[in-house]
Amino acid sequence: MEKFNSIDDVLDYAIDQEQEAVDFYTELAKNARSNDTKANFMEFVKEEMGHKEKLMKLKQEGSLSIIEDKAVQDLKISDYLSPVTPSPDMSYQEALIVVMKKEKAAYNLYLALEKMVPNPEFKEVFHLLALQEANHKLQFEEEYDDIILKDN
Repeated sequence: MEKFNSIDDVLDYAIDQEQEAVDFYTELAKNARSNDTKANFMEFVKEEMGHKEKLMKLKQEGSLSIIEDKAVQDLKISDYLSPVTPSPDMSYQEALIVVMKKEKAAYNLYLALEKMVPNPEFKEVFHLLALQEANHKLQFEEEYDDIILKDN
């Protein structure tokens, strides 16, 4: 496990995770064969950059109120979908599955870290980060529901 000695360590870790997501979606966009898929991945890049900026602002301002602490609905759509291996020619449906699974993994990571760290302040930050990832997942599940499931 990563060693966290301060809130800044926790936030630096979360910022790095968001940057990895930016890099991941940028690479997928670069390799996508369809212009629509490229455009969709670039939207995901913008989303992740927004998440990173929010965390950087949190680090700078030191106020946890920047992340809303409220329960997030879980549509559980991604729970019933088989994982998809990212590829340049994947459909928008497959791309949504990839991102839903990725956001769920980030959510689970932050929940696990919340349980593992003894520091109550760190626990709160990981709890809020988990809620943020759950909200991201919900956004993609709603998109999947509106676009993919609506057609079926």
